[in-house]
Amino acid sequence: MNYNVCLHLDARDPAMLGLVLRNAENYLNGLPGETFQLVVVANGGGAPLFAGDGAAFDELRAKTAALMARGVRFRICANALAENDIAHDRLWPGCEVVPAGLVEVVRLQREGFAYIKP
Repeated sequence: MNYNVCLHLDARDPAMLGLVLRNAENYLNGLPGETFQLVVVANGGGAPLFAGDGAAFDELRAKTAALMARGVRFRICANALAENDIAHDRLWPGCEVVPAGLVEVVRLQREGFAYIKP
């Protein structure tokens, strides 16, 4: 059985990012011993959250780093970054930039990933 999943974030809402991170952690914990890929794709308003700084983002940044250490990939839309005038080097360490978030979601679906949008 294929357990690959894509979590999609397009809302500029730190609470929604927190929900996505909790969902990712719960998914990892719910499939012990299984081999799968978990990818978070952020576009639209969700992309700028991964460049957030200051105390309000410390916990979210730490949770993202912990999930990356467990193999979760975070792919951030270059179009959304450009629209918000955010340089790629401002993203949290380990985040990957993809040309277009929506195209990345469709690409992953075509590869058999389940799609989840909170």
